[in-house]
Parts: sequence; C-alpha cells; structure tokens
Amino acid sequence: MIISFKNGVKQLKTNKLTPYLFLIPGCTILGAFIFYPMLQAIWLSFTKYNMVTDAEFIGFSNYEKLFNDDLFWQTLINTFTYVIGVVPALVILPIFLAVLVNQKLKGIGFFRSAYYIPVVTSLVVAGIAWDWVYKENGLLNYVLDLLHIINEPVHWLTSTQTAIFAVMVVTVWKGLGYYMIIYLAGLQSIPEDLYEAAEIDGANWWKKITRVTIPMLMPFVLIVTIMSSIAAMKVFEEIYIMTGGGPLHSSETLVLYIYNEAFDRLNMGYASAAGVILFLLTLIFSIINIKFMGKDNTA
Repeated sequence: MIISFKNGVKQLKTNKLTPYLFLIPGCTILGAFIFYPMLQAIWLSFTKYNMVTDAEFIGFSNYEKLFNDDLFWQTLINTFTYVIGVVPALVILPIFLAVLVNQKLKGIGFFRSAYYIPVVTSLVVAGIAWDWVYKENGLLNYVLDLLHIINEPVHWLTSTQTAIFAVMVVTVWKGLGYYMIIYLAGLQSIPEDLYEAAEIDGANWWKKITRVTIPMLMPFVLIVTIMSSIAAMKVFEEIYIMTGGGPLHSSETLVLYIYNEAFDRLNMGYASAAGVILFLLTLIFSIINIKFMGKDNTA
C-alpha cells in the first residue's frame, strides 16, 4: 500500500496483492477446520483405524465392504426417503408463511417471532416434547381418537412403518421459521413498482403471484432447496434423540450409521469411507439443484 499526497489530499494506492492479504485469515480458518479434516477423512477411508492403533493402509477394502453391507444400503434408502419427504415441504410451506408475515398489520412482529421460535428451541427439548405428542397415550393419538379417525393408538415412533415419517414432521416443524426468514427477505426486496405495473396491465391477485412474486423469488427458492437438501442429507439429532435409528434400523440415516460405526464400534476408517460417500452424494445433490433450478437465475 502506497500513500501519496496530491494537492494536500492523502491518496491511497493499493497494491495488487493487497486484496489477497485480506483472504488469508479466512483461508487459514477454512484450511484448518474444513479442508484439512476433509483430506484427513479421505485418507482414513483407505485405512484400518480404530483410534487405538496406528492407521494401516488397506486400499479400497472399506469401500468394498461398504457396498456389500445391507445395512448401509438400507440407511442410504432411508436418507433419500428423508430428503424426498422433507425438502419439498421446506421449500414450499415457508413461502406461504413468508407471504403471511409480510403483511403490514399491527402486531405482525409477534407472529414473525412466534413462527421463528422452533428454530431457536433446543432440539433436545423439542425432541422430548414431540416424543410426548407421539406416545400411545399422547396428544396426537388423543386428538385422532376424539375425531374418530383411529380405533386404537398408533405406535408412531416404535413402528417400522411410521417412525421415520414421524421424525420428518419434527424436522419440517423446526425448519419452517428459518426458511421463512429467507423468503421474507426475498419478498421485501421485490420492488412495489412491479406490482403496480401488473395492476395497470389488469393482473389479478393470482397473476401477480405467478408472474411477479414467484419469478422474483426463484433465486431464494434455489438457496432454500440447496440448504434444505444438505440439511436433510445430514440429519442426525432428530433421529438420534427420538428413535435412535430404530425400530430395526427403519429410521437410521447415513449420518447416524457413520456415527455408530465411528464411536460405538470404533471403525474410524470404515466410517470415513461412509463419510466420503455422504460428501459425494451431497455434492451431487447441490450440483443438480444449481444446474436445473439455478438456470437463468442468480442466487
């Protein structure tokens, strides 16, 4: 950086390398806490390592064992089921909430805060609360019985047919407020001139939504889709707290499978191989979203 004076005014001339100096702290943090652990995990995936003895290089044996493990494929199917069930809800439903809380009404700040409360609620507390809701004699079965929808209590968290779907509801409930804020920011960035022009052209409420609001929100839809897809692929806390992956591994996802292999069975090399697969799947999902949803949009 060079300081010069011209007509008594101090002027700064920036060296071409100066911008890169500002990147050093961020790159250092990313390298230490993201890239180095990632490279270390990739290396461990080719080894036999249990945290007690030194890592022993075994090539692709972990991957071969992984692809022959029926439980791995089951957890992979459960993970995809989770993504398919959760992502559309987290992409679509928050739009309606955002439109609702974007109204200029008295006390609207209260509703914005109320919808955001699940986001800041501890997942342990939320899991315990929803566990009470899902119990055989819990609130949900009581309401369904009161409405004569069921004849006997449903075992929501202890049935192989319903466990994973019951946890999906908790994930959607907790994520609605978070993605609502993203959409709310998008709605408030849309110029009022566009709506006024649409009204002059004779557009009704529905046409303004489909011709103005939705196209302008597409970059935010892309962001929410990518974020919710990655979050669904990596879901762990809800499963761990509410079902533990049961019954009979029916709700066990890939991340919980990795956790069990790494910390219960101490198969760090094998768990690292599963982690590499999870990373590649997440990367592929993100690329697909950007490729097909990000076309002609800037996010």
